[in-house]
Amino acid sequence: MSAPSLTPSKAAPSRHSTPRQEGPAAPGGAFAKSLRRNLTAHAFLIGAVLCFAVFSWYPMVREFLLAFQKTESGRTVWVGLDNFTTVFNDPAFWQAWGNTLWFTALALVLGFAVPFVLAITINEFRHGKGYLRLLVYLPVMLPPVAAVLLFQYLYDPGYGLLNELLSFLHLPEQQWLQDADIAMFALVIASTWMNMGGATLIYLAALQGIPGELYEAAELDGAGLFRKIWHVTIPQTRLILSLMFLMQIIATMQVFVEPFLLTGGAGPEGSTTTVVYLIYQYAFNFNNYGAAAALGLLLLVLLAGFSAAYAKLSRSEDA
Repeated sequence: MSAPSLTPSKAAPSRHSTPRQEGPAAPGGAFAKSLRRNLTAHAFLIGAVLCFAVFSWYPMVREFLLAFQKTESGRTVWVGLDNFTTVFNDPAFWQAWGNTLWFTALALVLGFAVPFVLAITINEFRHGKGYLRLLVYLPVMLPPVAAVLLFQYLYDPGYGLLNELLSFLHLPEQQWLQDADIAMFALVIASTWMNMGGATLIYLAALQGIPGELYEAAELDGAGLFRKIWHVTIPQTRLILSLMFLMQIIATMQVFVEPFLLTGGAGPEGSTTTVVYLIYQYAFNFNNYGAAAALGLLLLVLLAGFSAAYAKLSRSEDA
């Protein structure tokens, strides 16, 4: 019998053998490995960044530069604040701002309050909420031009449905889009109907997240419907309400489609001329891109101020 070998066999390495020491990782090796592992995610991220850079960031930077430039005979020159002076000296400038603020105020009364009331009403139904949500959201799915054509028919002074209804009720007919005193109200009604579906669904989602125990406790305290809304619903949806308030201001300050399609932009006696429509006029009717960029920059600064004020108030309330 041969004696057992003291040399470890190559096929069966000893359990006490010293593990192989690996050298230090190459610089950037971990990053390269992570990059290969997440190559698809990085590709989507780079694509999104490029889209934002080309279609959002570059136009903003370009607008800022155009606000201080002027193109004459194919040559672009730096003119400083001359474009802002041109805009401020335009009589339509102050009228456009007044009309825009008036539209915003009216839209906040209707476009901010009506969706919230509608959401509360739908939330009280025990059955058929899905059909009601679809019905409310249908106007949003319509193309804006189609919705505007519908309201052109409703507002027509000759055969419009609204004047037919007023005539049936023996009330005086109205020149909805031709009267400077009521043209803005007609635009606000159309805009509210076209855009309230999304806000209503957001409010409805917030309402469904309120615990039912709060309403039960309010009922035990003898609270009626309006007291429950004031003391339970509104405090529980305060953050959503404040955010939607800011978004409503930003959206209505940029109104363009409704006045442009319903009243031709300016409207009777310039009563529906808005800031964005004035920007359109400067750029495409007067070929003054510098003045258009200057007015757009003023609107951007104002909306940024609203957003900054909202962020500051939100931080102070959360503190």
